[in-house]
Amino acid sequence: MKKKHKILIIGGGAAGLVAAVAASRNGAEVIILERMDRVGKKILATGNGRCNLTNINMDIKRFHSSYPKFIKGVLNRFDLRQTLDFFEQMGIAYKVEDAGKVFPMSEQASSVLDVLRHELQLLNVQEECNAEVIKIQRKNNQFILSLKDGRKISGDKVILAAGGKSSPNLGSNGSGYELVIPFGHKLISTFPALVQLVLDAWFLKRLKGVKFNGKVSIVEDNNILQTEYGEILFTEYGISGPPILQLSRKAGEVLHQKKSKPFVSLDVFPDLSEEHIENIIMSRFSYHPEKTIEFSFVGMMNKRLIPVVLKEAGIEDLNKSCTQINAKERKNIIKILKNWSIPVKGTQSWMQSQVTAGGIDVRDIDPNTMESKLIPGLYFAGEIMDVDGDCGGFNLQWAWSSGYIAGECSSKS
Repeated sequence: MKKKHKILIIGGGAAGLVAAVAASRNGAEVIILERMDRVGKKILATGNGRCNLTNINMDIKRFHSSYPKFIKGVLNRFDLRQTLDFFEQMGIAYKVEDAGKVFPMSEQASSVLDVLRHELQLLNVQEECNAEVIKIQRKNNQFILSLKDGRKISGDKVILAAGGKSSPNLGSNGSGYELVIPFGHKLISTFPALVQLVLDAWFLKRLKGVKFNGKVSIVEDNNILQTEYGEILFTEYGISGPPILQLSRKAGEVLHQKKSKPFVSLDVFPDLSEEHIENIIMSRFSYHPEKTIEFSFVGMMNKRLIPVVLKEAGIEDLNKSCTQINAKERKNIIKILKNWSIPVKGTQSWMQSQVTAGGIDVRDIDPNTMESKLIPGLYFAGEIMDVDGDCGGFNLQWAWSSGYIAGECSSKS
């Protein structure tokens, strides 16, 4: 009779839980070691508590890595269709929303965690919470894990699914990297992604809470690196909103390289040309030439935005009448409305970020099995690797795909 593998999974997040299901379905004895007081905390927070399971528009271009070739094989080996079938068979009915985002019909992230844990209970997977692994050793084809509380647990295989550094309050604090660096695995330096941007501007406190539907670009040395559309929100530290999160990876990359300073370029009226805006402004001025320049824009844009836009356009006296505004000043106002350039000082912290850019170098991992090329029997899953995706379900798809492959292959070999 074939010996039953004993597999130790470090990390009870999305990747670790799916790895546990796949491994135990293959007959392995599985123990999940989770440093928090319960598994799946980050799953509960995804998609604003609704869990954006995956995305129908799965595309390799929506993922990032120092070695992107690695990603394709993994996503093909456990693909979108297999992911949807996997969850549907466990009870998750799903629906597709804007931009291809897939959510459970229940609208509850908790239902995703519930069905995963129910499956693990049926498969007799052992969950050990408050179990922080501080060291991995390999002796006589066995792995020995040392826990912070002094315990030692041994097994035949290890799946490292400890996450990156984002949202440390939900479980991942970067400690997983230190477990495998002694074995020769390299770390591609990390920075926060899918995170709000910190801007260098005098007006941020004045605009806190102001939002608009606009266009935003990340610009470096006058080159537009990426452009997104959607609801943009000013905050006391900078700028937020879905398009900002999408751009933040590119902004973080530029900041991390420290070669030059990126800027955000805002277009407050993306559906209108400069000429159209000028015609609107001229009409407004001609209807009520006696109005102050500040009051003349009431009804055209958010009231709190008006004095800031005018001052950014170089107009200090906001009580000037419309008739006193010359052609150059008018052009400056239009320039701010269509191409408002603001320096990016940084990003918000790891605590506010949704995902980690960088991680364990994937060139030392076999994409067909997720096994280490350096240490036989050691497997990787999820965000701990140097792979991250865009907003919209791509990061969870990476967790499901890499987790399933790691669980399946570790329990077969």
